Amino acid sequence: MINPKEIYTTKETQEFLKVSPSTIKRLIKSGIIKAYKIGGVYRIWGDEILSLLSPKTGEKVYNVYHKIKEKTREAIEKW
Repeated sequence: MINPKEIYTTKETQEFLKVSPSTIKRLIKSGIIKAYKIGGVYRIWGDEILSLLSPKTGEKVYNVYHKIKEKTREAIEKW
């Protein structure tokens, strides 16, 4: 069970969410999961993991996807 007040490693988060290491990196890099770098290693609060599993997250992912899609379209048009 995920404790909202506990801090987890990316490996533990990966196991909770059943995703690959590269997916965790992408989620952190895109801002979908807030992570804090401590001593060169990312740490993630339990409430961040739980919020990822909430319905609001779908909307957040959708917005990030459309921003990326729009930037890509603009870059292609400039070619």
